[in-house]
Amino acid sequence: MNLTDKLELNKYLEDGEFEELILSEDAEQNEYLAARARAVRESVYGKEVYLRGLIEFTNYCKNDCLYCGIRRSNKNAQRYRLSEEEILDCCESGYELGFRTFVLQGGEDAYFTDEKLVPLIKEIKRRHPDCALTLSIGEREKESYQRLYDAGADRYLLRHETADKKHYESLHPSEMSFEHRIKCLYDLKEIGYQVGCGMIIGSPGQEVGHLIKDLRFLRELQPEMVGIGPFIPHHDTPFSDRETGSVDITLRLLSIIRLMLPKVLLPATTALGTADGLGREKGILAGANVVMPNLSPTDVRDKYLLYDNKICTGDEAAECIRCMTLRVQKVGYEVVQSRGDHSNFVKN
Repeated sequence: MNLTDKLELNKYLEDGEFEELILSEDAEQNEYLAARARAVRESVYGKEVYLRGLIEFTNYCKNDCLYCGIRRSNKNAQRYRLSEEEILDCCESGYELGFRTFVLQGGEDAYFTDEKLVPLIKEIKRRHPDCALTLSIGEREKESYQRLYDAGADRYLLRHETADKKHYESLHPSEMSFEHRIKCLYDLKEIGYQVGCGMIIGSPGQEVGHLIKDLRFLRELQPEMVGIGPFIPHHDTPFSDRETGSVDITLRLLSIIRLMLPKVLLPATTALGTADGLGREKGILAGANVVMPNLSPTDVRDKYLLYDNKICTGDEAAECIRCMTLRVQKVGYEVVQSRGDHSNFVKN
């Protein structure tokens, strides 16, 4: 049986079989893999591609991850925090443009306590009750996640980065715990969030065995969202001289993840679009069904640089959405005005 068909039928793949799919340079096999991924996503979500309005509201971070441009040791980073009013203005303008999901993303900034976030979340949901709110603000304790969920947050993105403990420790400072990162994801699932995780493709020290371990972790966790993108170095980090991760491997992994988790919400990420000028279109054709234009004020976008050469840092939100809509249409899909929930969370 063909490996793609075996994966689609939810059969067990040996490590060597996963490796063959991930590293394949067989053009015919790779196109078949992508074609099956497209067919599976269309069987669940049709031709729809969902918009997420990204609001990068703080670039302060207590962590010192070796790959990240907003790590606390980067003294060259121009730090900022958006006020509550600025965040609400981003939501308002995004709503007028057709966004029905807002993503509050930031570094792990101790300034934004539960006491500050809970009323902000409630106000966003009061003003926009037909919208979903996603948080991407790192590791917290379960009680905090519960309070934010009770305030109205619907989804939570927390990339696990890598499912291999030793590899995780090579990318993060000693005070960060692999076990705690994984516990956070299971806590979020237990509370009831639509949960997103994901890994960096081609991060320093990564081997194909690490990616296989990631895929097995995804199958175990069963997240509602998976965000992956190629590693892109930042000039003010210890990994500044490392190579960018493979776009081709990222695309094959998108297709593999779509076949493993047919209902998953799968972004064609900004990192993919940064590494390849047609990366987001290629991502859609590999099985992705989410794009995330930036709603942040233009005067802070070039300060939220996790990696170098990030695209769309100067565009107005309206320009981002026009560009994205045309790009998606060119490859045969349609950006829709919808919350874009995971199919298990769609209310009848």
